[in-house]
This record gives sequence, C-alpha cells and structure tokens, in this order.
Amino acid sequence: MHNTLAEHARCLYGDEYRPTPACGQEHREHYFVEELTFADADAILSTLRELCPNLVDGRLPVWIRNLSYRLVLLQRPDEPALLREAAQNLWLHGPDWDSIAAELTQRAEVLERGSAADCRPTGLA
Repeated sequence: MHNTLAEHARCLYGDEYRPTPACGQEHREHYFVEELTFADADAILSTLRELCPNLVDGRLPVWIRNLSYRLVLLQRPDEPALLREAAQNLWLHGPDWDSIAAELTQRAEVLERGSAADCRPTGLA
C-alpha cells in the first residue's frame, strides 16, 4: 500500500531522482487518477514538487500534470503564485493551452492588484 500520493505516482510512472520502490502491487493508472481526484491540494502539490521539481522534468505524463494543477486551482482559486505555476506548466507543455495559461496569468495579476488595493490606507487614491 502506498502511504502518499507521491509514492503511488512514483510506483506507476517512475522518478528521475529516486529509484522506483518495489511495492509488489499491480498498478493501474485509473486507481491513481481516482486517488488524485480526491486528494487535497497539499498532497497534489507535494507530488508535483517531488516528481517534477523543475517543472520541465519528471516522468509524470503531461495530462496528469495538467489535471493536477486543475484540481489544485479548484481548491485554491485565489492564490496568484499557484495560478502562475499552473500557467507556466501549460506554456511549457503547450501551445494548445496558451490561451488558458494567459488567462491564469491575468487572473493572478487581477488578484494581486486587488490585494494591493486592499492594503492602501483609507483616503488615498
């Protein structure tokens, strides 16, 4: 049994940085996708960062990366840094998703402008 989502992904897809553990289980991608679907944002981000620490590397399939970022953003829609990270992933593995990446970047900018506006002292323009 896998203790973490990252361990499950490592067994299924391998890892450029660590050996694939011998766990003795049969691995089917749909079981991993089910686990990913219901994982919390921290577990998903931990998996992405363990198996793809430089965004351009790793053995996770692009569609798993895209799904992972989508699931994280559904749970944390108002975090500019995550929006930008997801956009960067799309740009690196596009160009089919360039318009979505641009939209995510724009949302991050709007959120940051809104946060900056919230911090302005009262009575100043």
